[in-house]
Amino acid sequence: MATGLMTSLASSVRSAPGDGAAGRRPPRERARGRHSRTHRAGRLLLRRILVLIPTTIMVSLGIFAVAAASPFDPLTAHLGDNYQSASPAQRAATAAAYDVDQHWLSAWWHWWGALLHGDLGWSSTQGQAVGEVIAQRLPFTLGMSAAALVSAALIAVVGGAVIGMRRGGLLDRACTALAAMLAATPPFVVSLVLVSTFAVALGWFPTSGARRPGDDYSPEGLLTHAVLPYLALTVSMVPWLLLTMRAAVVEATGSDAVRAARARGVDGWALLRGHVVPVSVLPTLALLGTRLPELIAGAAIVETVFGWPGLAEALVDSAVALDFSLLAALAVGSAVLVLLGSALSDAAAVWIDPRIGLTA
Repeated sequence: MATGLMTSLASSVRSAPGDGAAGRRPPRERARGRHSRTHRAGRLLLRRILVLIPTTIMVSLGIFAVAAASPFDPLTAHLGDNYQSASPAQRAATAAAYDVDQHWLSAWWHWWGALLHGDLGWSSTQGQAVGEVIAQRLPFTLGMSAAALVSAALIAVVGGAVIGMRRGGLLDRACTALAAMLAATPPFVVSLVLVSTFAVALGWFPTSGARRPGDDYSPEGLLTHAVLPYLALTVSMVPWLLLTMRAAVVEATGSDAVRAARARGVDGWALLRGHVVPVSVLPTLALLGTRLPELIAGAAIVETVFGWPGLAEALVDSAVALDFSLLAALAVGSAVLVLLGSALSDAAAVWIDPRIGLTA
């Protein structure tokens, strides 16, 4: 979809205002065109939301089934060091107390029944209501992910535009090779390299957590502890955005509109700002929604490596201990976020170029 979107946008740039007949269209006709694009994008978004409902139900069912098939014994998380010495009666009592002895299908049905009444359930691993766990940990995950995503998008848009305009040069070859290498590097490897270099060897930043032991959370402590996980998550997201932006810029520079602008003497920053970036940046940003699974997976890995008090640690603990209420809330919430991001991405692509044939 990305290639087709960039190609259609690059070819349609010749119809931009001032370069063709589209720039001389009456205001009423332009308004009808915008209304038609908005209508098509809205219909697509509505259809995707309708598809999202049964998809979410099936995803939740699969989560409960996979969790129940896990080789982990949930009692080890609840009994701890007493697991080996616990008698069968004690294990049975613990299983009944934490509801880990019920069938996964029954647990799934009860979870949905409680959810429809506004109750996310009780987390046996955290000793809190699931809503409280999410409210306490979500700001850490959301803040880190949002900051890294915005930074990665800005770096990719600027860097991709620069190297795309200098296609084949030394800077282009170096940045493309580096991006390809980073794209093939797992986030946990990037995290470990940052920890070993800047935390262990140089001692510039803390190794883990979001505050010093015994201290309360503070803006200074959060910023200091967030530097390395923020860098790790940003570095893991930059490569595919950078390469996408570069490809869009290369495609746009070969269009008739850009060649005509160059023939009129437009070059350099004016050409990049007025003719290349407007065509190239939109498909790049529209693709962000389709990359949310990588962002969520990367955030979970980075949080685990750095001990960041976000939702990743709670997700791992809930999976090991078969804490169905918390596991389902976090996993289903992530799935809904990915589906919504994909729907918004496709709707934005249809609005940008109505010739894209996306219908469901």
